[in-house]
Amino acid sequence: MVSTSSRANRTKTSLLRIITAIILLLLAAQFLIGMTVNLFVVVPSSHPGASASNYFGGVVQGVIWALGHGPQWLLFHVITGLLLFLGALLLLGLAIAARRRAWIITSILGLIGIMGAGFNGASFMNYGGHGFSSMLMAVGFLLAVISYAVGFYVTR
Repeated sequence: MVSTSSRANRTKTSLLRIITAIILLLLAAQFLIGMTVNLFVVVPSSHPGASASNYFGGVVQGVIWALGHGPQWLLFHVITGLLLFLGALLLLGLAIAARRRAWIITSILGLIGIMGAGFNGASFMNYGGHGFSSMLMAVGFLLAVISYAVGFYVTR
């Protein structure tokens, strides 16, 4: 007979794996949407948040502008990024609640990657589309994908 504690642990692990799989799928979608934005969308050089002297205030203004007035593919990119951020926070919270070290480490590294990609995406949008911001976006994306994929594999 399986104990209630063992069953609860398996349920928590299953939930963590499902959320991780969803995050990995969202990351793949985000990559494709981001490539579409990169190749086919022109972000106006003048919009709320553009060239802001306060970086974090500019990020907030730029994201709000993109959600309300940005080109359609940029809107999809921002929404997917926000969903990734929320999913990463949820996964980290559940990993901490489950007290699973591997999941906590995976979740922290994945969240750092998603946040790094997001902030550099905002920099790209707000400060003229510099290649360095694009590269840092890619590094954040890669950190997130590797972190979640390794976590998914190691915790099977």
